[in-house]
Amino acid sequence: MEPFRVHILGCGSALPTRQHNASSQIVEVRGKLFMIDCGEGTQVQLRRTHQSFSRISTVFISHLHGDHCFGLIGMISTFGLMGRTAPLHIYAPKELKKLLDLQSEMFLYNLEYEVVFHAIDTTQQAVIYEDHGVTVTTIPLEHRIPCCGFLFQEKQTLPHIRREKIDFYQIPLCQINNIKNGADWVTEEGKKIPNSELTLPAEKPRSYAYCSDTRYIPYLYKQLEGVDLLYHESTYAEDKKDKAVLYNHSTAKDAAQVALDAHVGKLLLGHYSARYEDENILLQEARAVFPNTFLTNEGDCIEVESCEK
Repeated sequence: MEPFRVHILGCGSALPTRQHNASSQIVEVRGKLFMIDCGEGTQVQLRRTHQSFSRISTVFISHLHGDHCFGLIGMISTFGLMGRTAPLHIYAPKELKKLLDLQSEMFLYNLEYEVVFHAIDTTQQAVIYEDHGVTVTTIPLEHRIPCCGFLFQEKQTLPHIRREKIDFYQIPLCQINNIKNGADWVTEEGKKIPNSELTLPAEKPRSYAYCSDTRYIPYLYKQLEGVDLLYHESTYAEDKKDKAVLYNHSTAKDAAQVALDAHVGKLLLGHYSARYEDENILLQEARAVFPNTFLTNEGDCIEVESCEK
């Protein structure tokens, strides 16, 4: 199978700490690199994690709080200094375009590549990106300002050819695509060879959901049903439940409840409050609800693996 990985560049919340950087991730799907959020210091994290600057084709910004977008203009400038020529696509709430235009006018002289801005509606669940291998869908969230998450879903691939059967029945190569698309084969003697004998089932498509800043939403699970890997903000433990309610954030227990209700395969916690020097309290509270929960840390590379439903 082709790689489907999540690289954690930053998993802290508003205040930078010695432990964590501001929010940013790279999602690696079928040879392409997509960035989610771009907090301050993201391009330094790209260097530290040995990510290719030139392979980042698209950036998704969940909302316009600084810890999710302050690093964007600096990264755009660096791409220009490195001689980038390929367009960079940015999907974000429409209000970001005004800021980018002002920053570009002030700081980006003679940029030799195109920055293509795509305004997204954070209130709607909609496919905003699609190519031959993956779709990206918005996940409406509820924060203090317009905010959404992103669902990455692989497209179903065709079945695998059983090479030994192709050789045995001397099937010409020009018929391979027909067989992959479900055709049977008829030998010169008139014997019908069923497609199921000639192919093996394709792997189940994998999926990854990123749920950025949000209050606990009891019905959010409906949009995440059966996701293989879920990243859900877990800014606070239950000892700061009042803060979570006040600032429209989630606790680790809230995140675990969403994962449980959605029957996801695996839960990742992140967006930790600077109040916690040890995030194990978050992990313990989440695992009490959803055992297959893990903390994220800068530099982590998590494989998205299909879970049987």
